[in-house]
Amino acid sequence: MKNLANCKPSEFLTQTNKIRKSVSKWLTDTDIVNIRKRIPKMPDDISDEDKRKALDKQATENLDAILDSILEEHPQETLEMLALLCFVEPEHVDDYSVTDYIESFNEIIGNKVVLDFFMSLANWGNQLT
Repeated sequence: MKNLANCKPSEFLTQTNKIRKSVSKWLTDTDIVNIRKRIPKMPDDISDEDKRKALDKQATENLDAILDSILEEHPQETLEMLALLCFVEPEHVDDYSVTDYIESFNEIIGNKVVLDFFMSLANWGNQLT
């Protein structure tokens, strides 16, 4: 299965832009950005230990909400976005097995250059906001 780790440079750039657009829509659909912003209300006189516990509890609740959103409430959108990493268009996501995707994702994740590229894009994007 072709993926971002084993494609031609021109294909990489074009597909990266498709993925960028898909991720933007996916973030809106799943509401992940707003879920991550949830913080507990705390009294002014809360101890550092209780504050840490409250923040840890909220972080766990936020992660659960994110996973519920991407895996249960929006599984099709999540799969379509991830499938673009393998040059699979949305209408063909079910033409491949879970094993096909996992093997391909492992190849992408194992490619430091590809991961570094996406991390640099994310860091660059964070500097713009």
